[in-house]
Amino acid sequence: MSVVPPSALGEPCVLLKLGEVVLKGKNRELFERQLQMNIKSALKSSGVKVDVRQRHGVIAILLPEGTGVETADAIAARLTDVMGLVWIHRAWRVAKDPDAVTAAALELVAGRPEVERKATFAVRSRRRDKRFPLRSNELDRMVGGEINDKYGLPVRLKNPELTIHIEVDRDEVFVFTDGLPGQGGLPVGTSGRGLVLMSGGIDSPVAAYRMLRRGLQVDFLHFSGIPFTTSESIYKAYALVRALSKFQVRARLFVVPFGKAQQSLKSSGADRLQVVAQRRLMLKTAEEVAHRLRRAVLVTGDSLGQVSSQTLQNITALDDAVSLPILRPLIGMDKSEIIAEARRIGTLEISELPDEDCCTLLTPRRVETHARIADLRQIEKRLDAEELAVQLADSVQEYKIDDSDTRAERPEGGPAVSPASA
Repeated sequence: MSVVPPSALGEPCVLLKLGEVVLKGKNRELFERQLQMNIKSALKSSGVKVDVRQRHGVIAILLPEGTGVETADAIAARLTDVMGLVWIHRAWRVAKDPDAVTAAALELVAGRPEVERKATFAVRSRRRDKRFPLRSNELDRMVGGEINDKYGLPVRLKNPELTIHIEVDRDEVFVFTDGLPGQGGLPVGTSGRGLVLMSGGIDSPVAAYRMLRRGLQVDFLHFSGIPFTTSESIYKAYALVRALSKFQVRARLFVVPFGKAQQSLKSSGADRLQVVAQRRLMLKTAEEVAHRLRRAVLVTGDSLGQVSSQTLQNITALDDAVSLPILRPLIGMDKSEIIAEARRIGTLEISELPDEDCCTLLTPRRVETHARIADLRQIEKRLDAEELAVQLADSVQEYKIDDSDTRAERPEGGPAVSPASA
């Protein structure tokens, strides 16, 4: 992404471009403050003391004097996972002098493959500090002319193969070429707090990602088939939450042993309603846990019509189980779209690992696709589902996510966890 810096290039830094945060009007300061906190949290493990400077529409990450190129590149790569940023540029910070800017641009282009093949280029300048002696178009012509004279590259203003960006700021000038795409969206923590029902499948991690991207800070609740299954599903859920923790610092996973409750539902004569009834009980338990954690909303990976339990009538029956809102960010996506998203965010490979999922435990041969709420309530009345949900919430165990534990990338090996009462 970068080359060894001659003296003309000054100091390496990172320039961050904001997305819809800039459209927040009078609330913009709150969003920017949260974004800065998230940036600092994301870079805390790097051990580099950065200087985060908020400018109009951009954030400059200034690095300690003498910071190496590799470290600057690693910081830029880490920031691609921070929600709220649309572009991350590994830039060079140079003095606010036209000659210094020109020298830096010439050095930045030197040695690039575009020079060898005489690629087309353009210079794009932006002058945030209007006190700078040259206007943007004047700076473009001056720097572009020097590059053309020295390297013989042809200028093409529309769709050039190489673009040199120059941004004149309050205290310095940033010069850069390439950029890394960010996640976009809103900073995590600006849209409240929720609880994600995390299975070991493909859908729920993508649903969690989508809500993180909308600024929702989330915890995760997993239902295990224990004591009728092994701990494999817990290891898998742990690995999925850990994979998502790059988008949100301090992720937490809570696990409910659900096997005996499923057995009770089967003994109650749920039959074809077994799947919908147990999902209602999961939601009731999740609501109880959410109240204890002070979370305002539940999140699931439901997609309309994807499986027989996710028909419109069954989804309506699930909504009836709780008073908390249920967000379903995947509701209109098909499976191929969800799989593509899971692959992009790095959860697909983990989700495809085999495990004993509680959702397949005690499943009837045929699942009701048009569940009646009255029938479900009758089953719950026999079980005293409200009290059972409280008991299940009492049994919840917290598994703290350790970012330094590389074994979590291999769920079959088992994560290092610290069970604690929720």
